[in-house]
Amino acid sequence: MNVRLIKLTDRYKKELGEMIEEWKLDQELNHTNHSPWAIFKNDYHDFAYYLEHLEIKEPTDGRVPDSVFFLLDEDRDRLLGAVNIRHYLNDSLLKEGGHIGDGVRPSERRKGYGTELVRLALIECRKLGIDKVLMTCDKDNIASAKSIIRNGGVLENEFVNSDGELEQRYWITLD
Repeated sequence: MNVRLIKLTDRYKKELGEMIEEWKLDQELNHTNHSPWAIFKNDYHDFAYYLEHLEIKEPTDGRVPDSVFFLLDEDRDRLLGAVNIRHYLNDSLLKEGGHIGDGVRPSERRKGYGTELVRLALIECRKLGIDKVLMTCDKDNIASAKSIIRNGGVLENEFVNSDGELEQRYWITLD
């Protein structure tokens, strides 16, 4: 598995569009979630605006600063997924959302990329000085739960989230 996290650049504009469109179709057909929300919040067609507003640089409107990375398969030069890392938790993220939101594009799921994406995201969390990471996922999202557990996640509790779904909260202690 020859993958790494990258920051998005103009070089991947076309690849981003293909990934987003694939993901949106899957959401429409299969009612899958839109995690990480950060890559869907703006229209990628205006790429300059998309890049400028991909990350939150200053806390505003209840949102905390974050970093967004894309998982790149270096052998195929293909974007496989993305991760949004919140630099710290506010009350809302402590309850629902956590430090990391991640996702793998539909055609690349069930290949171990989710586990690797979380592992690489945890390295970025360490760089930010985060030593205890909160990750959440819907209870029925077994693949996400497995990728969290494989990276040291310990289930703290389950709760009904703001969408009425049963959600799980996991903590990962970084050494």
